Amino acid sequence: MSSYEQRSIVVVAHNLRSVHNVGSLLRTGEVFAVGMVYVTGFTPHPAYPGDPRDARLQEQQTRRLAKVAAGAERLVPFETREDVHALLASLRDDGYTIVGLENDPGAAAIDEYSPGGKVALLLGDEVVGINHDLRDACDLLLQIPVYGRKETLNVSVAAGIALYALRTA
Repeated sequence: MSSYEQRSIVVVAHNLRSVHNVGSLLRTGEVFAVGMVYVTGFTPHPAYPGDPRDARLQEQQTRRLAKVAAGAERLVPFETREDVHALLASLRDDGYTIVGLENDPGAAAIDEYSPGGKVALLLGDEVVGINHDLRDACDLLLQIPVYGRKETLNVSVAAGIALYALRTA
């Protein structure tokens, strides 16, 4: 069995601001067979049965997200969670290694990481990244090496690179 078939990967999207980034994340997640996308904080997401948000907001976010997700919003399971810390603790209890994707002096290069089992990839806000208390909640931090003058990538682009690296390692 290949690592693609063996390794369970889930994504935790915390406080993403852009509905387009979430749509792209769902589409990319489908391509790399992500088992679940957890949305926490104020991350936009598709409507779901029992969704407590205002109906107009549900419709607006779902419509905008669907344009980018190209149907993946119906294929990739997602769950909303109120408490990101409790979610990370639960995933760790279920055997997941919590990996934060962040430009951080203590982060290892993603191409040097070889996951040994299940991985939960934590993504943070497009502006400030993963806040420090959540960085501390990670088992490790990984970063994507950059070679140009820009120091960061769009979060959905970075997620695609990270999911490819994690899936093929």
